[in-house]
Amino acid sequence: MKLYFHKDACSLTVRILMHELGLACEYESVDLKTKKTASGADYKTINRKGSVPALILDDGQMLTENIAIQFYLAEKHPKQQLIPTEHSMKRYHTIEWLSFISTDLHKSFVPFFAAHVPEDAKIGIFTTILRAKFNAINAQLAHHDYIAGDTFTSPDAYLFVVTRWLPATPLSLKEFPHLQRFMDEMHQRPSVKAALAEEKE
Repeated sequence: MKLYFHKDACSLTVRILMHELGLACEYESVDLKTKKTASGADYKTINRKGSVPALILDDGQMLTENIAIQFYLAEKHPKQQLIPTEHSMKRYHTIEWLSFISTDLHKSFVPFFAAHVPEDAKIGIFTTILRAKFNAINAQLAHHDYIAGDTFTSPDAYLFVVTRWLPATPLSLKEFPHLQRFMDEMHQRPSVKAALAEEKE
């Protein structure tokens, strides 16, 4: 397999999961501004969406979008239970949090990386919106070791990656003590250490 990634982007989630599963993978970085890969290829000819991650499978097929790739990896390797396979509330709660992180939390960061958004809007309404999302996560982590319960699942990797973007906002991790505990523990996880080292953290 081959993963197209951008340093510190949400593609880091897939790299962490690759290490969780012990899978061999080739990695090539993408400049998201120029849409050029590290080898000089036009990334838009590889993935017309122009975004990362994009995973080239062993049979040559390509899969894009974080949630789709996470489901693919989880269901190809069910023993690790990255997304519980049994039709239980544990499975649906895992999907619930994966969806929340993708559609609510991840997207709430977009204004902070957009040059055209006025600073007062970033400090005001967009920070208020983002704080509400993190308050919900912090409340969940007050009662559980991980976001969907007491075992590591796929959305934990995604939450770790997105939370690392907090320095781009007026918020501080100190506002969310249970999330801070989670982040401290995730930094000690071997898969996370390996993934960050590869991206030259």
